[in-house]
Amino acid sequence: MLELRDVTKRFGEVSAVDGVSLRCDRGEFIGIIGRSGAGKSTLLRLINRLAEPSSGQLLWDGQDVGALKGRPLRQWRRRCAMIFQQFNLCPRLDVVTNVLVGVLAERPLSTSLLKIFPAEDRARAILELDRLDMAQAALQRAATLSGGQQQRVAIARAMLQEPDILLADEPVASLDPINAEVVMDALQDVCRQRGIPVIVNLHSLDIARRYCTRVIGMSKGKVVYDGAPSGLTPEVVDRIYGSRNGRQGFATPVVAAA
Repeated sequence: MLELRDVTKRFGEVSAVDGVSLRCDRGEFIGIIGRSGAGKSTLLRLINRLAEPSSGQLLWDGQDVGALKGRPLRQWRRRCAMIFQQFNLCPRLDVVTNVLVGVLAERPLSTSLLKIFPAEDRARAILELDRLDMAQAALQRAATLSGGQQQRVAIARAMLQEPDILLADEPVASLDPINAEVVMDALQDVCRQRGIPVIVNLHSLDIARRYCTRVIGMSKGKVVYDGAPSGLTPEVVDRIYGSRNGRQGFATPVVAAA
């Protein structure tokens, strides 16, 4: 179980994340919504420890992961996998090698630089691609793939890390509606089939309603809503986005790319 206790992140005098406390259990699919600058991405980076909290505690199964350093910190980042809007693939490498990047932290540097991976790792990489209907593209260069395909490769790479939790920072923001649906289906399958919690930043209210078991609304670094998607009434949406943007967002298409 993930637990945040009064976590704050300041940049100078500005609090990007302001006193956030929440718990996340295994098997939850949580969507974080809010306007740009609300603190959504910073919150995920704090959980993954790509950013350091100014104050507060970050716990996983009671362990203070906010205090980890060195190898234990690297191990936490492996267990807390993260995917990004930009995919972060190497376009010149083939798909399976991009997926194998997910095990680099656990393999010798000398063999990794030469792209020498054990047969077991390669088999696992192909299996992860197959689960995402991407095995047929294993030997293609990543640059030849569509945005939705690249994001599925990024998910396969993350899952090769055998994570305890998966974070996704606006994974469908740059995708067309069809590819956005495919990627969200893949993330939902990860949550349901493997029982690991998935926390995803979203811009679309309707995607949040369709896929998430729980929604967290943020405004100016604070959590202003934490509950079921069914609780996203016009009044709650106004509180998250502000009156004008809230009502506009309430009528967004069922699957929309930001």
